[in-house]
Amino acid sequence: MTRDEDGAPAGRPLPPRLDPRAGRPAHPHGASSAPQRAASRTRRGAVVAHAVAAVLSVVLLGTSGWGWYLTRVAEATVTRTDAIPDSGNADAGGAAEAMDLLLVGNDSRADLTPEQLEEFSAGTDSGTNTDTMILVHVPADGSRASFVSFPRDSYVEIPGHGTDKLNAAYALGYGEVDDSAPEDERRAGGRQLLVQTISRLTGLMIDHYAEVDLLGFFELSSVVGGVEVNLCSAVDDSAYSGAVFDAGVQVIEGAEALAFVRQRHGVRPDGSPALPRGDLDRIVRQQVFIGGVLRKILSQDTLLDLGTQRRLVEAASRSLTIDEDLDLLDLAQRMQAVRLDGIQFQTVPIADPDDVDDDGRSIVRLADAATLRAFFAELSAEPEGTGSPAPEAQATVAPSEVSVEVYNGSGIAGLAADATAELEAVGFVVTSTGNAATSDHTHTVVRHAAGDEALAATLAAAVPGAVTEVSDDPDPGTVQLVLGSDAAGSGGAETPAEPAAPTEEPRTAEDTSCIN
Repeated sequence: MTRDEDGAPAGRPLPPRLDPRAGRPAHPHGASSAPQRAASRTRRGAVVAHAVAAVLSVVLLGTSGWGWYLTRVAEATVTRTDAIPDSGNADAGGAAEAMDLLLVGNDSRADLTPEQLEEFSAGTDSGTNTDTMILVHVPADGSRASFVSFPRDSYVEIPGHGTDKLNAAYALGYGEVDDSAPEDERRAGGRQLLVQTISRLTGLMIDHYAEVDLLGFFELSSVVGGVEVNLCSAVDDSAYSGAVFDAGVQVIEGAEALAFVRQRHGVRPDGSPALPRGDLDRIVRQQVFIGGVLRKILSQDTLLDLGTQRRLVEAASRSLTIDEDLDLLDLAQRMQAVRLDGIQFQTVPIADPDDVDDDGRSIVRLADAATLRAFFAELSAEPEGTGSPAPEAQATVAPSEVSVEVYNGSGIAGLAADATAELEAVGFVVTSTGNAATSDHTHTVVRHAAGDEALAATLAAAVPGAVTEVSDDPDPGTVQLVLGSDAAGSGGAETPAEPAAPTEEPRTAEDTSCIN
C-alpha cells in the first residue's frame, strides 16, 4: 500500500475525526452534543495551558541568558551619572540588601524639537527643575516594592540653601557647580543635592538614582502599546497640558500619556476643578500610570514577546540616566518575584491634605520631621521571616530631660545662638554653646555617649535633618548638637510629635478603580 507524505494511505483520505488537517465533523442530522463540546473545550484549554506553560518555562529557563543580553542592550545606550554624594546621605540601618532608589522625572524640554513641544503641549523649557520625585523601596527578599511620591511644590529644607520648594533642589545643586564645568558635572551636582535633600527628609540612605526625561516617557508609553486608565469624570485642560479625556476606562499613550500625568488645571463638565487637590491629585495620576505600565510589562503579551521586550529595554535605556553603580540586571532580578498586589503606591505624609489658600487652591505642607522619619522607618522595615530584624522605633524622653551642648560647625556666624533659642523654646536644656573644632561641617549631627540613645533620638527628632552618632566626646547624660551648613534657615527646632498615619491607604498596581 502506498502512502502519502503524511503517512495516510494514498488515495484514501483519513476520516475527518482522525485527520488533523480537517475541520470538526458535523453532527449527523444537525444534532449537537454539548457534553462533547465541553470536553473538547476542556482538552483544548489544557493543551493551550500546557503550551503557554512550556513557552513560559523556556523564557524563564533562559532568563539568565536573555536577561544578560537585554542588560548589554541597555548598557549600550543608558547614560551614567555621579548622582550619589559622599556625604549628607544618611543610613537609617536595616538590611544591607534592601534597596532605596530615587526615581526622578525631569521636565527639561532642551532635547525637544519645536514640533514636539507643540505636539506635547509642553510649553517652554523650565530649566533644570524636577517634575516628579518618587522613592522606590525594595526589601532584601524582593517580596514587594513601595513607591512613595513627594509633592514637587512642598517646602522643605535643602542642605545649604534653607527652605525652598523640593523641585528647586536640583537647580540649586546645578548652580553650585562652576559654570565653566562640563554640563554632565553640573547636572551631577544637581542630582547629588536632590539626593541629600530626600535623604534628610526620610532618614534613609539613597542607594541608587534613576532619571527619565519627557521624550523618553513618550516613547516608553508607546512601546508598551498604551496604558489603561480609568477616570471618574471627563476633564478638559486644553488650555494648559492639552489633557482632554472622557470619563471611564481608556487606553492612552504618547502625547496623551504626557498630558495625563502633567495635568494640573482644567475642569469637569459641571465646571468644577478637574483636580481639586492640585499636585496631590496629579501624583495619583502619575502613580496610576506607572501601575498601568507595570501591568503591561508583566502581562503575558510582553513576557512572551521577546521583540517587545527588546524595544522596551531600548526605549527605557535611551531615556534613562542612572547612577554609576546601579546594576540593571540586579535590579531586574530583584523585581522578578514582585506581584502586582505587592507593588504599592503612596504619598509622603502631609500635614493637612485639605489645606487651601484664600482662593481655594491646595497648599501642600509635609508632616513634621518626627512623623516623616517614623513613616519611612516603618516603610523600610524588613518583612517578617527574612532573617533581618526590622528597625525598632527609637525610644524618646521629654525635651526637659535632655541636656544639650550646642556647637557651631557651619562657619555661619550666630547659628549656635539661634539654635539655642529655638531649642530652649521647645523645652530642651542648653548647658553651653561654642564653635566646633572645624567650621566645614555640611551636615548636622547629634553626638551622644553609648547608652544615651533616647536622649539623642529626642533631640534629633526636633532638629530637621540631624543624624545621630555614638561618640566619646559628650559626657554621659549630655548630648552635643554640632550644627552643619545644612542647618542654616532650618526654621527652628520642632516639638517632637507622635507619628501620624499616612494620608491615605496605599494603592496597588493591580487597582484599576477610577480617579480624578
